[in-house]
Amino acid sequence: MPPVPPRMVVAALRGGSGKTTLTLGLIQALADLGLAVAPFKKGPDYIDPFWLSEAAGAPCRNLDPFLMGPDQVRRSFAYYSGEFQAAVIEGNRGLFDGMDAEGSYSTAELAKILAAPVVVALDCTMASRTVAAVALGCQRYDPELNLAGFILNPVGTSRQERVVRRAVEAATGLPVLGAVPRLKLDMPQRHMGLVPPQEHARVAQALRQAARSVAAHVDLERVRAIMAQAPAWSEDEAPLGLMPPSPPRGPRPRIGVVRDAAFGFYYPENLEALANFGAELVFCSALADPELPPVDALYLGGGFPETHAPALAANASFRASLAAAAGDGLPIYAECGGLMYLGRHLIVDGQAWDMAGVLPVDFAMQRRPQGHGYSLCRVDEKNPFWPVGYEFKAHEFHYSLPQPLPGAELRLAYQVLRGKGFLGDRGGVVEKQVLGTYHHVHALGSPGWAPGLVEAAKIRIT
Repeated sequence: MPPVPPRMVVAALRGGSGKTTLTLGLIQALADLGLAVAPFKKGPDYIDPFWLSEAAGAPCRNLDPFLMGPDQVRRSFAYYSGEFQAAVIEGNRGLFDGMDAEGSYSTAELAKILAAPVVVALDCTMASRTVAAVALGCQRYDPELNLAGFILNPVGTSRQERVVRRAVEAATGLPVLGAVPRLKLDMPQRHMGLVPPQEHARVAQALRQAARSVAAHVDLERVRAIMAQAPAWSEDEAPLGLMPPSPPRGPRPRIGVVRDAAFGFYYPENLEALANFGAELVFCSALADPELPPVDALYLGGGFPETHAPALAANASFRASLAAAAGDGLPIYAECGGLMYLGRHLIVDGQAWDMAGVLPVDFAMQRRPQGHGYSLCRVDEKNPFWPVGYEFKAHEFHYSLPQPLPGAELRLAYQVLRGKGFLGDRGGVVEKQVLGTYHHVHALGSPGWAPGLVEAAKIRIT
């Protein structure tokens, strides 16, 4: 593989600080200069990568030291960035925030794995010289981290900018690369973050507005110079789990993928891995299609079924065709939102909407998250996709609460060693050849996932 390109990590002091908007503006502004930019997002996330992909005009990849491990992170970054002229990695949460007091799997740790310089967005809300103390703390907290500069975001007045800029540069000796005022962008949010761009009619306008604001207030040439300081390196191997050791043989099974505004949470690597292991992907919509197309297995990802519940309920023919296929033994792998769609009802604000009825469970939306964070699971019951004894890492983020129907006997495939289970400390509902789970997996963190799904589809056609 070619050497990795110039790069940087955009970090912040906390989540919800405007870091995504700033990163979007930086990527779009660099692209406007003619650079082919590879976008990356640290951590498990679906929505921010949608927007980062739109800004870069290229698929955004997730890099997660917990899910993948450092070797897989390096391989993935090298594999997906080598053909680009630059790479921008958006961090998550605060720079040093991780799973524990040691900051395990933090944005800072990711930056060190990638040998990437870090630019920190400093929140200047109602503060001036104190911002310099925070910047100095970030600089000294981890001497192994290549902290290369700061961007003030947001600043309120020109006087505040002058004071903060001088104080930060005097305290740290590092450059302030720009000072961005509070941006009023047309980028609406909902309970899981930004609204996905496929639901937002003015995507291009919002991105252009962000790019203009960033380009007007950030020294892009100094940013490029910092990116160019990152040492070049290369990898000899593609990441594990992305492709088989030898080309697949035999007939190509057709794996359906339900992808629309209600179900859009798919890591690109997951879809690529399925194709690489021999599947033909067939995309369909639970909102628009009259029925499930002829397929040998189905991948039903997460998303926002709760915001599309009336439309999903109205498409009774698609629900009926999916339920009939499940009853006929079609292998179905369903994650989170897809799991909720397989239930009998989805209850939103007290109103019950008919879903596919494959599983004897209702799902009721709650005001607070019912599961949030990393998880570790061990398979201990027979199921269509995972061998017994297999351990896998995953993540979960859902607001729904499962409510099994009275008398329902649910078979659960795995033990949840870390995180929340479907019921108690168990997860993975199995019904015939269906497995429904709240736990999202990444193909590069669970190398057995794609071949397991493809093999289940192959069994269906033999």
